[in-house]
Amino acid sequence: MAESGKGTEAVDHKRRGFFGTIARFFAEVMSELKKVVTPTRKELINMFGVVLGFVVVMIVIVLTVDFVFGKLVGFAFARTPIWPLW
Repeated sequence: MAESGKGTEAVDHKRRGFFGTIARFFAEVMSELKKVVTPTRKELINMFGVVLGFVVVMIVIVLTVDFVFGKLVGFAFARTPIWPLW
């Protein structure tokens, strides 16, 4: 039967101590950062376009919902007409 790594990890943590654990954390962070790949210019422009498009769509949705609810609240509480829109 295979042993789980939980027991050895707990013993390893006690052996290393507080500062050893911090040093191990930063070593693992540096190891992961070495795996990061910078996107090419084409990929960067593509991702920027996707994000910009998403932001524009969200702006339109939020402005539309805000406008509709503003008109409904104005009609319900101030009895302002819903039509004309401005």
